[in-house]
Amino acid sequence: MAIFDLLGRRWAMGIVWQLAAGPLTFSELQQRCASISPTILSTRIKDLSEAKIVGKTLDGYQLTALGNELYSILEPFKDWAILWSKELE
Repeated sequence: MAIFDLLGRRWAMGIVWQLAAGPLTFSELQQRCASISPTILSTRIKDLSEAKIVGKTLDGYQLTALGNELYSILEPFKDWAILWSKELE
C-alpha cells in the first residue's frame, strides 16, 4: 500500500512519467509539468528520492534502477487509459 500512497500524491506519477524519457533539470521538469508549483515539485522530488525512485545527477533528476523498474510496471496503464478514455467519449 505504501507505493500506492506515494504514487497517489499530487504529481508523483507525472514526475515519474516525465523522467522516464531521461534526466531533466528542476526547471525542465517544472516546464513539462505545466501547472505544478515549485513547492510541490520540490516536495515530490524529495518524496521520490527518499523512496529511491528518483536520484540527482550532473544532468538533473532521473529515475533510479528502481524507478525504471516501476515505470516499466506502470507503462501498460497508459495503453489501458487510452482505451478507457475512448470508451468514455
